[in-house]
Amino acid sequence: MALQLVVEKASTLVEALPYMRRFAGKTFVIKYGGHAMVDDKLKNSFAQDVILLKQVGIHPVVVHGGGPQIGHLLERLGVKSQFIDGMRVTDQETVNVVEMVLAGQVNKEIVNLINRNGGRAVGLSGKDGDTIVARKLTRSRKHPVTDEPEIIDLGWVGEVERIDTGVIDLFRQSDFIPVIAPVGVGRKGETYNINADLVAGKMAAALKAEKLVLLTDVEGVLDADKKLITSLNPETAHALIKQGVISGGMIPKVESCLKVLKEGVSTVHVIDGRVEHALLLEIFTDSGVGTVFRPG
Repeated sequence: MALQLVVEKASTLVEALPYMRRFAGKTFVIKYGGHAMVDDKLKNSFAQDVILLKQVGIHPVVVHGGGPQIGHLLERLGVKSQFIDGMRVTDQETVNVVEMVLAGQVNKEIVNLINRNGGRAVGLSGKDGDTIVARKLTRSRKHPVTDEPEIIDLGWVGEVERIDTGVIDLFRQSDFIPVIAPVGVGRKGETYNINADLVAGKMAAALKAEKLVLLTDVEGVLDADKKLITSLNPETAHALIKQGVISGGMIPKVESCLKVLKEGVSTVHVIDGRVEHALLLEIFTDSGVGTVFRPG
């Protein structure tokens, strides 16, 4: 029985070898969030996965979220959180907390996690080297009474205007793994809170990444029978949205993935971060553990 287990492990390594060869020297942008950031076992497996990617010659770039951690600190400080269409309204007091939590607490915890597992990581925010230049995000919706469009003021919530890859390139070609907090800087030095998924997508496009991998708290995209769809192209994805198979909160995530493909990223993966070593299983095995989006 013990010998059989060893043989199975060897078979797994053999299966992974062609993927290692294919992706050596390529850049993967990994959006780290959800349950994988909370559970200690999953946190360590994520760190080990990222380190292994680096060891086999792949250049991982980590972009992280931190919404729950921001919410917890705001609650402790007695600041009430308000959300509009799923986005946190961010006044000046809140954006200060956001920056402190994302660029300070969460970012350094991830850096420390990778370092303790044997890797070398460096933490950055979008302000470092003007890496993420941002502008104010504008949203509109119909007024519930007049049915006329009205502008929604989300405060210091931003969208990516430009990514400067200079600082990241320095670390990408070294032994260090860049870990990036989704805090942007405006043209007048103002601070913007930006959705981590959007930052990861823009980062992947700017770095001409081979893959964008989104760790989530779902299996991936499901079909009408609630079974995992392992591969999707834009035409099929749009058809499933039209049919109502892809619905609710999955629609903007899928549309975001398709937009990243249009911007030149080879593949986008939505994987279940609740599975140990989900990154390695998705990238280095034939079956994978999530949904991969391909251009055609």
